[in-house]
Amino acid sequence: MYNNKKKLVLAAIPFAVALNSANLWADQYSDAAQKWVDSEFTVSTLSEAERIKELAWFTKAAERFRGMEINVASETLTTHKYESQVLAKAFYEITGIKVNHDLIQEGDVVEKLQTQMQSGRNIYDAYVNDSDLIGTHFRYGKVVPITDMMNEEPSLKSPTLDLGDFIGLNFTSGPDGKLYQLPTQQFANLYWFRYDWFQRPELKQQFKDIYGYELGVPVNWSAYEDIAEFFTKHVGEIDGEKVYGHMDYGKKDPSLGWRFTDAWFSMAGAGDKGLPNGLPVDEWGIRVEGCNPVGSSVARGGATNGPAAVYATTKYVDWLRQYAPPEAQGMTFSESGPVPAQGSVAQQIFWYTAFTADMTQKGLPVVNEDGTPKWRMAPSPRGPYWEEGMKLGYQDVGAWTFMNSTPEDRRNAAWLYAQFTTAKTVSLKKTLVGLTPIRESDINSPEMQEAAPFLGGLVEFYKGPAREQWSPTGINVPDYPKLAQLWWQYISQAASGEATPQEALNGLAEAQDKVLNRLERARVHDNCGPKLNEPRDESYWLSQPGAPKAKLANEKVQGKTVDYDELIRSWE
Repeated sequence: MYNNKKKLVLAAIPFAVALNSANLWADQYSDAAQKWVDSEFTVSTLSEAERIKELAWFTKAAERFRGMEINVASETLTTHKYESQVLAKAFYEITGIKVNHDLIQEGDVVEKLQTQMQSGRNIYDAYVNDSDLIGTHFRYGKVVPITDMMNEEPSLKSPTLDLGDFIGLNFTSGPDGKLYQLPTQQFANLYWFRYDWFQRPELKQQFKDIYGYELGVPVNWSAYEDIAEFFTKHVGEIDGEKVYGHMDYGKKDPSLGWRFTDAWFSMAGAGDKGLPNGLPVDEWGIRVEGCNPVGSSVARGGATNGPAAVYATTKYVDWLRQYAPPEAQGMTFSESGPVPAQGSVAQQIFWYTAFTADMTQKGLPVVNEDGTPKWRMAPSPRGPYWEEGMKLGYQDVGAWTFMNSTPEDRRNAAWLYAQFTTAKTVSLKKTLVGLTPIRESDINSPEMQEAAPFLGGLVEFYKGPAREQWSPTGINVPDYPKLAQLWWQYISQAASGEATPQEALNGLAEAQDKVLNRLERARVHDNCGPKLNEPRDESYWLSQPGAPKAKLANEKVQGKTVDYDELIRSWE
């Protein structure tokens, strides 16, 4: 009897040790969650108790992945720096999963992803990849849709994920209705201007005397051009400093392609009506029939080299040469970005809200002593070919993307991290740091409303109805990496004067059609691959309704402006 009791006691010891160990682990993760809520995640649309509960779910869901080390990549935006430096550490302490969150250049992200797609070799377990590749992802079948991941492993979907709260899911969904990517940051390109200068009575009177209408936020490109000319040639100096009416960049560099693929043609009105993207012709000038791309040249029904695109490119070249600082022609995207903050630029038609944080730092010439900005952002003006119902600008949506070449356990662990970086416990704080909102609840929070006076119109834009007309590259583009690299090579010819805008765009349209033709012949797409139209006389397509659109008799219509404060009130 004694021996049997001894055996039972000895047998119970390992269980007791394991139980105590489990309790210690549970206490460790619980303590970590409380620490992060108390010290970092102090603002949220969730109550403190709800935050603790949400983080406890991550601890529990991560049990089978504990001790794993995964690798993810994103570009080097402020938002992603916060994820890499703060959220990855928090996630490790709360779940036991270590994340190496690499920050690399945007082009490198696309290159690594493309290499993984082509080779089948797992380079990263997840990517923050622009939704501009949605047409690539749903056609090639190399990405595991978020929808499939949630259906196959429902226990790994956070009960507080709340997809309906995300503002960019229509940009990351395919024609099949599946969600392919989960947004983690979002920003728009908008009109930027010196509100303080536009309010000066003497400048307002001088502008009205010359142009016959009020100085204000330009509604159309004619007004933007008038304002650019006004500050550059008629005003010249303000407070003893040389000023310019426009800012841009023109160096032969891959970033010159983004300048155009990020909806420059749609702002002018080159494409068709339709949101989030024009159909059948999108902002790249690519026509689809059904879901199949059929051409980008006017001869095949596209609009890449049509009159509206030529008009847009001509304005880009003319404004850069006539109204921007001379050094702008030799700048890249990243080099030109800080220039408006230096205080010599009156307006910029194409300005990314991702620069908001850098543009609001105290001590800058464009920031008041109380921290409020001297500048504002507003909807971009539209060109003469634009029609109601068309998109009006670009939104960048960086979204978590998962490849089928990634081992399932690593992909699932990365899926947990992706949900963590977008969870309601952390998303409001991340939004306040990076100013790239992804959730409706964060945009409408008291904290964002309190920050609004210091952000120059960012909050008002995202709370207002106009944001629906800003969207990323859409599903008409069947292979973003292959096609995007063509743009900067041909646009640079126009920027440098090597070719006329028409000649440069003819070359671009032909080059895009060649790539589409190669994709068609190679049959590389699982579905909705290119099926090129036969070329026909351009007059046929230009006489049809919609894009490509025939040249207007008058492209310089009457300038029109709106008072900024009235514009903001109309959104409210």
